[in-house]
Amino acid sequence: MTEIEIGRAKRARRAYSFDDIAIVPSRRTRDPEEVSTHWQIDAYRFDLPVMAAPMDSVMSPDTAIALGRLGGLGVLNLEGLWTRYEDPTGLLAEVAGLEGVDATARMQEIYAEPVKAELITERLRAIRAAGVTVAGSLSPQRTKEFAKTVVDAGVDMFVIRGTTVSAEHVSGQAEPLNLKEFIYELDVPVIVGGCATHQAALHLMRTGAAGVLVGFGGGAAHTTRTVLGVAVPMASAVADVAAARRDYLDESGGRYVHVIADGSIGRSGDIAKAIACGADAVMVGSPFARATDAPGHGFHWGTEAHHPELPRGTRVGFETVGTMEEILFGPSRVADGTMNLIGALKRSMATTGYTDVKEFQRVEVVVE
Repeated sequence: MTEIEIGRAKRARRAYSFDDIAIVPSRRTRDPEEVSTHWQIDAYRFDLPVMAAPMDSVMSPDTAIALGRLGGLGVLNLEGLWTRYEDPTGLLAEVAGLEGVDATARMQEIYAEPVKAELITERLRAIRAAGVTVAGSLSPQRTKEFAKTVVDAGVDMFVIRGTTVSAEHVSGQAEPLNLKEFIYELDVPVIVGGCATHQAALHLMRTGAAGVLVGFGGGAAHTTRTVLGVAVPMASAVADVAAARRDYLDESGGRYVHVIADGSIGRSGDIAKAIACGADAVMVGSPFARATDAPGHGFHWGTEAHHPELPRGTRVGFETVGTMEEILFGPSRVADGTMNLIGALKRSMATTGYTDVKEFQRVEVVVE
């Protein structure tokens, strides 16, 4: 790939965001009703290639159950308010009502309450009792501490999610999590990330992960690029990780690792572009923060927003547009891609002549 000279001592390659690319229509079109959006990871099949991000503003046990019944996968943040407090509904309303410069400091106070193993068990068992696929997320730093609790509670899908997760974390302070050993010893599939380069993704795939999350620093509530200077435009990141999936498929003799775009998925067109770049599914936060039944009351924030030492996120306020079901399936009352996400994805696939998600990964794209 051609590199650009930044200065005499530094060269860089050009990378592209979803806004930089567009999907090209093909010679064939189909009816949207004939398009399938299902995907499968390990033994679990879903009607929608959509996972909800493990963020307190969008996922509670109730919304995880609701999304599961609608055909997607809700991932509960197992270090969030639902595992720190018996009833966090009042605190969620308080966070939504915070104003000005005191908001971050107050969030740090609220999230200083310790995570309780018994609440992890209670929340996951409540989701399991509803009959939907159970998924929970921990950061790499807390995975060893709570992994047994999570597995014993009956989780189906274990998500290890951080701003950036590597297979080779080096620490002189404590023994780091050995991802390969950890995943090998678990009886449930693991999704791990984020990552944004071919090499990092290939190393994560070699740990035995069932899926990798692509992206860091690009979400609506992130300020990672501003605080750390770290970010990779998502179209290039997804395409690079999809290439790692192909290379690992050859290297491993046929083991397929799913690629899940996690970041900069704000509207329906972004979902289509993520899949066009090679994603099998997307993990979304801000689209569900616009739901009237989201626990964030129209506000959206992630775990980075209340980091005790270096916050790298903020609360973002959104105008609510409809229920979670309406955001997924419509009918849409707006023309900006924030409602009927699945209807839009089906129409994009139908307009280009593809019948399923795997085929749609081959669609032509252009740089605008």
